[in-house]
Amino acid sequence: MMFFTFLILFFLGFLEFPSVTTSIPSAIKDELSTTSSIPDPFVDLSGAFRKWDSQVGCVQFREKFKDLIHFGSSGSNRSASLQVVGGDSDCSDLKMGHVSVLVKGWTWIPDNLDNLYSCRCGLTCLWTKSAVLADKPDTLLFETTTPPRRRRNGDPLRVYMDLEAGRKRSGLEDIFISYHAEDDVQSTYAGALFHNGRNYHVSPSKKNDTLVYWSSSRCLAQRNQLAKSLLRLLPHHSFGKCLNNVGGLDMALNFYPECANDASVKPKWWDHLHCAMSHYKFVLAIENTVTESYVTEKLFYALDSGAVPIYFGAPNVDDFVPPHSIIDGTKFISMEELASYIKKLANDPVAYAEYHAWRRCGVLGNYGKTRLASLDTLPCRLCEAVSRKGGRNA
Repeated sequence: MMFFTFLILFFLGFLEFPSVTTSIPSAIKDELSTTSSIPDPFVDLSGAFRKWDSQVGCVQFREKFKDLIHFGSSGSNRSASLQVVGGDSDCSDLKMGHVSVLVKGWTWIPDNLDNLYSCRCGLTCLWTKSAVLADKPDTLLFETTTPPRRRRNGDPLRVYMDLEAGRKRSGLEDIFISYHAEDDVQSTYAGALFHNGRNYHVSPSKKNDTLVYWSSSRCLAQRNQLAKSLLRLLPHHSFGKCLNNVGGLDMALNFYPECANDASVKPKWWDHLHCAMSHYKFVLAIENTVTESYVTEKLFYALDSGAVPIYFGAPNVDDFVPPHSIIDGTKFISMEELASYIKKLANDPVAYAEYHAWRRCGVLGNYGKTRLASLDTLPCRLCEAVSRKGGRNA
């Protein structure tokens, strides 16, 4: 027995096991120092806002986060993540006054995008899935199917869209749409397009016994493991198929009946996500893939709901969101440190309210550009690109 004990001690002396550090990065340390020393497990969001107003306020907020608010200043490369939309760009290179876009095949973009748009420079833009309305389209848009291999003179331009993480050109398109600024037309996941037809009720109160909301029904092993490593440390509700701990996919409606839409229509499980997550102080948002500029609806849903997102994803996420609006999980040394910070924040109404100050003080920062480059504005921006090429006469 003594021999085995000696062997264990011997190997422990030579093997280096990963240790959990308790040191906190300076940026996080400064933020923690602003929180009060007396815990206040608040549930009333309006009360938290009033306390923040009296102790901090918009003037101090703008000064404190001026570097994030004034993006593109010296030493900042934020503007490179987003295309410049509208503004003072020249209209003289437009070759057409009207452009029609026919969307071919299935696309996940909602049908309510179909419309006739009045765009910049007097340009009108028809975006439709109907070959009757666009009987002679200027361009064809493809997403899940590949454009035709040949385009003859007088044929519509070919547009290919890939908003997935591993975006790839088809090699056959004339215009390429993706989430990245370096491509022909950029489209972010921000905006109000997906609000239509859903219950976007925002709860005035926040749960204090259950801090974190998470919902995922695509159970990727790496994402599941990441979620599990954090959620094991925090009281949470996990909806969806992955790590579900609430008893089923539609339990949110049992918890929050006010989240139901029209009583005569059976809701889909995703219809009430926004309303349900608004009851929680934090929403865990993990991207499928960690890729530059790939910031999806997972983050923007949480922002819109009035929760504070705990985010794991794009390394340049700060380029797409309002100043001081999210908790970037990658900035913490360990999950234990992150969980400790979240628990402390949940008991500090002033520090928590500061994550909402951007919308209350009208401080968008780079988020303004993110919204301008969203799916909401994609029809006009694509039609401008088609007009510059001359459409069928390209």
